[in-house]
Formats: sequence, C-alpha cells, structure tokens
Amino acid sequence: MNVLLIAMIVALLIPIYKAWQDEDIWQKMLAFTSIATKASVMILVVSVARGDWMIGVVGAIVLSVGNAGLMLLAHTIKQMNEQ
Repeated sequence: MNVLLIAMIVALLIPIYKAWQDEDIWQKMLAFTSIATKASVMILVVSVARGDWMIGVVGAIVLSVGNAGLMLLAHTIKQMNEQ
C-alpha cells in the first residue's frame, strides 16, 4: 500500500514540473487538471484502503466535476489572450 502511494505521489510531481517549466497558459491548465485527476484517484485509493466511503464520495465528486470547470477556465483565458 505504501509503495503504491509513493508511486502515485511521484506521478503527481511530473505535471507539477511541467506546469513550472512551461509558459503557455493552456499547457499549465492541462497540467493542473492532470494534478487534480491524480489527486482524486489518490483520494479514492486511500478511501478504499481505509474503508471510509465518505472520503470516496468526495474523491468521486472531485474526479467528475473538478476538471470541467478548470478546463472551461483555461479555454476562456486562452480566448481572451488571442483577442
């Protein structure tokens, strides 16, 4: 279990590095959505391991709703920068 969480945290650091390195707002927002997805999957894994389904519900909500708003914001910012 601990090895799985450490691997997930390492996988979470890859988009953080990409967001820090790139200057394009679209690429940064895509990296942040990847971070949000990975964090919600980590929440789901921890909730199953603990047997706490309330944490799992929060992870499922973040997984299904969280990325849509961030992607809409990224698209809006991109359109504003092009004008």
